Amino acid sequence: MPVLANAPSTKATTRSNRILGALPENELARLLPHLEYVEMPLGWVICEPGIQFEWGYFPINSIVSLLYMMENGTAAEIAITGNDGMVGISLFMGGESTTSRAIVQHAGHGYRLRAKTLKSEFALGEHLQYLALRYAQALLTQMAQTTVCNRHHALEQQFCRWLLLRLDRLQGNQLLMTQEQIANILGVRREGITEVAGRLQQQGLIRYSRGRITVVDRQALQQRGCECHAVVRSEYARLCPD
Repeated sequence: MPVLANAPSTKATTRSNRILGALPENELARLLPHLEYVEMPLGWVICEPGIQFEWGYFPINSIVSLLYMMENGTAAEIAITGNDGMVGISLFMGGESTTSRAIVQHAGHGYRLRAKTLKSEFALGEHLQYLALRYAQALLTQMAQTTVCNRHHALEQQFCRWLLLRLDRLQGNQLLMTQEQIANILGVRREGITEVAGRLQQQGLIRYSRGRITVVDRQALQQRGCECHAVVRSEYARLCPD
């Protein structure tokens, strides 16, 4: 379970999430009494497949991975959510639950809003509805592009996309993630990640040590990757502008 953090629900802190930050003053003021500022610890499972969401989550400086779980226990990432959006779109899409697991992959903080309150606000048909639906479309684009990338592109290109998508949602140029964790997320063997990370490090694009990845040359990383990151980023910029 998340831990309620010692910070009030203020306009300044809520603006760190792009959906909450884009709300008009009157709509944000209506939500503030209901928003809870919470810690989102690494590895915390927000929701399991088939379980109804009790809360909608709006990350600020954390990243949540959406994983599809297979019957044999293996998993593959289908999308990520950070300060660009929210976790729990099924609450207003009519399904209430999903077939994926939502797990915190980069620790940080966020806001949560009870499902009942979120659905009531969405039903008003105002800016939250507009922003949430556009974010849902952008998320679907990310899912589709991830599927295409995993099917048609080399592991090095997949790794570059994976890394760049996370940097888009974080401040700074560092990530904490072991090679084993990356391999599980991408659904590949650990040896493959070791080879790719080592090659990129030798060429001066990243530094990797004890689970800490530092991007040294982001432009070169973009050039080494495929078009998938650019497609997703462009669609987010179109649908969810700052």
